[in-house]
Amino acid sequence: MASKKQKRREAIAALVMEQGAVTVGALAERYNVSMQTIRRDVDVLCKDSMMRRAHGRIELSKEFLNTPFDQRTGTNRTGKRAIGEAAAELISDGSTLFISIGSTPVSVAQSLRRHKGLTVITNNLSAAMALSEEVSNRIILPGGEVRLPDRDILGNDVLDFFGRFRADFALCGVAGIAEDGGLLEFHTSEVRVRQKICKNARHSLLVADVSKFGRMAPALGDNIADMDHVIIDRRPDDRFAPLLTNIEERLLVAEGRP
Repeated sequence: MASKKQKRREAIAALVMEQGAVTVGALAERYNVSMQTIRRDVDVLCKDSMMRRAHGRIELSKEFLNTPFDQRTGTNRTGKRAIGEAAAELISDGSTLFISIGSTPVSVAQSLRRHKGLTVITNNLSAAMALSEEVSNRIILPGGEVRLPDRDILGNDVLDFFGRFRADFALCGVAGIAEDGGLLEFHTSEVRVRQKICKNARHSLLVADVSKFGRMAPALGDNIADMDHVIIDRRPDDRFAPLLTNIEERLLVAEGRP
């Protein structure tokens, strides 16, 4: 296959993963090729179960689409609260921390309300608001457009924003965890941000409730083994036992702790 054709198809796949769906017409205009050429590209890409063709566009299959933020926030409240309390115990007053997007990081932020003198660098507006009542805290946000209804900010400017800071802790959520430990997201920009904040922090903390194990998402980033601390509410099914055994010294199971 010609290199130009391969690169175009890879770019189309990345765009669909980023946006969820793109019309054939928009792709033809973007890459300055005919509609028929784009249709052939789409036919090839849709041979993979991750994408499908529907009503003149290419889109992610339903199992790879994210659920609404408010729905995720309301799911497994007890488990996420336990994760939040366990994570908060690792963070002392006066710490500087990155907080990523996601509903579980919001639960950690809510558990940090008793802390004082925190410097919080985040693109997660819900986490920022949870910590804004303590006047001794310093909260730093990026500029840009708020993504609704998730109430967060993404984009290349956000990556540059996080690159200007260093922190004691990088507090990260995740969309899904594969059986081999791969950390999955719905957007490649989310992967890049997590990698950036972990690189710029002394300690990385992954917070994930049990529903994230085996959950599918299209964008692959780093691995659970790369994290300094992993905090979960309870253990997932036996498929993931070998994975967790390998990180046992860095694993904290929040529910049932004394």
